[in-house]
Amino acid sequence: MSHEAAGVPTTRNDEDRRDDVPQDSDDVQQNEAEPDTPEPAGPEGAEPRPEDRLARAVQVAEQALIEFEIAVETFRVEVENFSRLHHQKLGPMYARLDELDALIAEARAAKTGDPEDERKAREARAVVMPMPGVDELFHDWMDTDGLSPEAAAMLTEQPVRPPKRVRPSEEARRLYRELARKAHPDLAQDEVERQRRDEFIARVNAAYGRGDVELLKELVAEWEAGPVQPPAPLSESEELYARLEWLSRRKELLTVLAKELEDGAIGSMLRMAPDDPDQLLEDIAEQLLGEVSRREAELAEMTR
Repeated sequence: MSHEAAGVPTTRNDEDRRDDVPQDSDDVQQNEAEPDTPEPAGPEGAEPRPEDRLARAVQVAEQALIEFEIAVETFRVEVENFSRLHHQKLGPMYARLDELDALIAEARAAKTGDPEDERKAREARAVVMPMPGVDELFHDWMDTDGLSPEAAAMLTEQPVRPPKRVRPSEEARRLYRELARKAHPDLAQDEVERQRRDEFIARVNAAYGRGDVELLKELVAEWEAGPVQPPAPLSESEELYARLEWLSRRKELLTVLAKELEDGAIGSMLRMAPDDPDQLLEDIAEQLLGEVSRREAELAEMTR
């Protein structure tokens, strides 16, 4: 999971909210303060070492952060898939509406000869064929890691695999959560293991984004067959405090990312239909078809 931030995605179903995510940015600190893990048994009558309590707080905070990252990533996939499917399914309808608006404006200007109507017609036509900007020229071709999967597939003559639906299936989500919890990079005890987990989780994220259940199953088998790193011994108190500080900073960054996702245009649309975002696309398409029909009738009336 390459993005870092937190705030609770609101468009996920109740099961996910219960299963995946702490509900506010104080959860890590709260879990640190009130760990549920029982204290290890020591010599009879001996007080537990401060380092032991601190180590348990770190473990609780790690698990809380991982659960939150899973929640943010699953919501990010929904936002990304909705955006792509929205463009794929509804883009032609929006383009047709823009063309009809231009034709209607041009027909009105031709009838009236009014300079203001002519200006509006020119503006409407400019919307149909705008000058592309840099962002549009590279749309969906570049991301923070370089070429997007779609662009890389095109350049290597591999087929592009778009998502099948906004929200991956329940089976895909179950497999994703299982893999994310087992292979999460934050569980690594050294840099070599972290790199191995980072590369593996990147493949998991890509498979989940496409809703590829079979590939996710293969990744589960691959991880189970791989090397299992034994847990490292408890660190000294200075290292444990540093770990807690790092977890807190990462939680703050996750909060920012999730807030951006929720407040974006696509996130706002998803909040309109948290239980069935795919149906929302169908509803929007139906509304757009109605608008197309009304504009076509208006144009036909004007050009008689």
